[in-house]
Amino acid sequence: MVVRVRVTVQGAVHGVGFRFGTRVEAQRLGVAGWVRNRSDGALEAEVEGEASAVDAMLAWFDEGPPGASVTMLTTTDLEPTGEPGFHIRS
Repeated sequence: MVVRVRVTVQGAVHGVGFRFGTRVEAQRLGVAGWVRNRSDGALEAEVEGEASAVDAMLAWFDEGPPGASVTMLTTTDLEPTGEPGFHIRS
């Protein structure tokens, strides 16, 4: 079953390679979507794929790359869009 989730990650998530690490992990897991830094200091992403792969991606977001300190993870379920690939947005 294909699912799509919007995730907001709060904590020390800027300047630690979080977006780039997210893209690498998304490609490894075979999920589509995008990631971006928000001006309020949070990181936001949408992830789409098989439910098990999206769950694995959410577990990765909860830890983040080395140097990150995640304090809160918020998710919202969305309708899948069929978006191809995974992209870093500005």
